[in-house]
Amino acid sequence: MGRGIWDFVVALGLVLALEGLLFAAFPGAAKRAMANVLETPDPILRGVGIACAVVGVLAIWFVRG
Repeated sequence: MGRGIWDFVVALGLVLALEGLLFAAFPGAAKRAMANVLETPDPILRGVGIACAVVGVLAIWFVRG
């Protein structure tokens, strides 16, 4: 496997670790956040998702070149 695949696996592991820590440290806040997401209209969720994806790709691009 190429380096890119391993980088992806590491990034996925970091996401899982950070989310796991948030759920472990703040379970009540995580439940409230999920309830708020269910009440948020789809277009807003889609826009936030796209914005987060763009920011993430730009951050990787700046760091990795």
